[in-house]
Amino acid sequence: MIQVTRPFLPPADEYKSYIDEIWKRQWLTNMGPLSSELEMQLKEFLGIDHLLFTTNGTIALQIAIKALELKGEIITTPFSFVATTSSIVWEGCQPVFVDIDKESLNIDVNKIEEAITANTCAILATHVYGNPCEIDKIDKIAKKYSLKVIYDAAHAFSVEYNGKSILTYGDISICSLHATKLYHSTEGGLIVTTDPLLLKKISLMRNFGISGFNEFGELGINGKNSEFHAAMGLANLKYVSAIIEKRKSLTDRYILNLKNLNGYMPLWNEYSAPNYAYFPIILDSEELLLHIMSELEKNQIFTRRYFYPSLATALPYLENKSLPNADTISKRVLCLPLYYDLSLEEVNLITRIILRVQNNNKWSS
Repeated sequence: MIQVTRPFLPPADEYKSYIDEIWKRQWLTNMGPLSSELEMQLKEFLGIDHLLFTTNGTIALQIAIKALELKGEIITTPFSFVATTSSIVWEGCQPVFVDIDKESLNIDVNKIEEAITANTCAILATHVYGNPCEIDKIDKIAKKYSLKVIYDAAHAFSVEYNGKSILTYGDISICSLHATKLYHSTEGGLIVTTDPLLLKKISLMRNFGISGFNEFGELGINGKNSEFHAAMGLANLKYVSAIIEKRKSLTDRYILNLKNLNGYMPLWNEYSAPNYAYFPIILDSEELLLHIMSELEKNQIFTRRYFYPSLATALPYLENKSLPNADTISKRVLCLPLYYDLSLEEVNLITRIILRVQNNNKWSS
């Protein structure tokens, strides 16, 4: 069976060495030494000054919205994981969806200004599949209208934009370290800001708002992570470069084999290099997509319609909104298997099946 993704796991003895330390110390959570060590190593690895390790990427988003004291409308994308939108609603704000660019699949910056009202307080944009948004244009709009900017960089671990970490842009950026990501701590997230005062506030919020013994400095939540998750993060970190290199080789093979695809692949930002977190294809029709999925599943090969459906039409707690690009692309996008243990031979098999289906007389143009 070929899964759409499979977590990278370090050698068991390397992970166990960290677990043995936890057993000796009996310090299981509440930002123990492994969690602190992971934060330090991640800052060095990513080349950033401020970073906090959180329970997951969703809680990082919720803390970001709360820390910036956002109220009112937040402009966002309908083409993202549900947590991007649900975090806005959870924190009492109103998501305002803007359509996406059909090439990058990121929020269409040319449509942001027309969505701004007197109630707009922020822009929450997703770097879809790790592909950087048009950051400079978003920053210019935000400054013009005095808006805060949060980037959902859940997919963008290790991505750089204009030579520095993607996480250093916006007022706050968050990242996911979930097991499905190219780098993970089993469950986990990161929250990053370049503002040291805002970082201090977020640090308090992550730990119930506790500022000292029997003292509270902020409204807080339990956003910490455990030593066991930090252990996985530490064990995995040394393998990130190898993971990305393997994913690159698999991606290159996909691109080569699918040069005659009846569809296209997203256009990556010219000021950035890919991290190869996903391999999405946008097919010419939903009907073709469904036939490809079905044929792959017959061969025990599993893909994912990620993201489907558009969040602007899928959520029962929001009024539906039709957005042409998001509506059609969400129906035609398919993420193919991509993970460290996948082989080039398996990529060849997957692409042979895809091309066989599309080249059937019924689908040939």
